[in-house]
Amino acid sequence: MFGRKSWTATAAGLCAIGCISWAQETTSSVVDGVYTEAQAMRGAASFQQSCAICHGPSLGGVGEAPALVGAQIIGDFNGLTVGDLFERIRTTMPLNNPSGLTRDEYAAILAFMLKSNGYKAGPRDLYSRTEFLNTMRFEPPAAAAP
Repeated sequence: MFGRKSWTATAAGLCAIGCISWAQETTSSVVDGVYTEAQAMRGAASFQQSCAICHGPSLGGVGEAPALVGAQIIGDFNGLTVGDLFERIRTTMPLNNPSGLTRDEYAAILAFMLKSNGYKAGPRDLYSRTEFLNTMRFEPPAAAAP
């Protein structure tokens, strides 16, 4: 029979497992409108300040820095989550200062990238927390889907 401490520990363990499971389940898609126009505009300004020197002002890539618009980036992240892309950007960029921006700035830059790739805006800002972004599938925009 379970004692009070044992039951509390068991319940806490099950909650932790459930929370981890929930965070990994994709329940929406990037094509659902996961950012706002205002957030993408903020992201455009941050992108020009922190990213354009390497990726170009129109996200087309410069030298070794890859393009952030078009089939290549969409194909590279297709089937992953928006959280995967967010973490890739957040932990590796800008090259001279990885993780040097705030989570909100990275989310705004990602919103700008999504807008630039033809994804539609929605009613709320893109999350800046990876566990929520991991619930969103990354897939081609509707116009690019086969």
